[in-house]
Amino acid sequence: MVSYIVGISTAILLSVLYFASLSPEALQTQSSLISSIAILSIIIVFLLLGLRRKLPLFETFVEGAKEGFDTSIKIIPYLIAMLVGIGLFRASGAIDYLTQGLAWIFANALHVNTAFVDALPVAILKPLSGQGSRAMMMDIAKALGPDSFAGNLASIFRGCSETTFYVLAVYFGSIQVRKTRYALTGGLIADIAGAIAAIFIAYLFFNPTA
Repeated sequence: MVSYIVGISTAILLSVLYFASLSPEALQTQSSLISSIAILSIIIVFLLLGLRRKLPLFETFVEGAKEGFDTSIKIIPYLIAMLVGIGLFRASGAIDYLTQGLAWIFANALHVNTAFVDALPVAILKPLSGQGSRAMMMDIAKALGPDSFAGNLASIFRGCSETTFYVLAVYFGSIQVRKTRYALTGGLIADIAGAIAAIFIAYLFFNPTA
């Protein structure tokens, strides 16, 4: 088990070092190539496994597509409610008031460096909407620069948490579960922990005054 973990960690470290040594153009080209090969490989593996088990591949695919369509119909009301709520939340300017209030608290009450506040809208929107948080991250990149402290932190925020409310609406809505018990609480705790860790990591690796 230890050797397995060490092997995976070593492979990840070598991959990071290799990609860090590439130019931006080469990095984009190779990452696109690797992602395309990975997706194609996964499809081929599934097809080979189906052939090995002598499954009717096309009929199975059609049956899965039917089930997916039925599931999509079931979750439409939940998605509409979620998207309307997100739209109202963004249009109302509540995010701006919330971030300004947090900036004042951290600056005046806690006397903490508030460079991270510019990226907080991404962390706030990510549990609600992946596309909304991505749009907010792009706005930060355009306004402050993709290599700025806020730009880097916004990218970390995007990767450190999950679209909790969206996932709960889709998954629980598809199976008609109304009592989610501790799923929402656990998901939000994980999102908050990820956001806090992202802030510490950003201050550790990036210059907040840049």
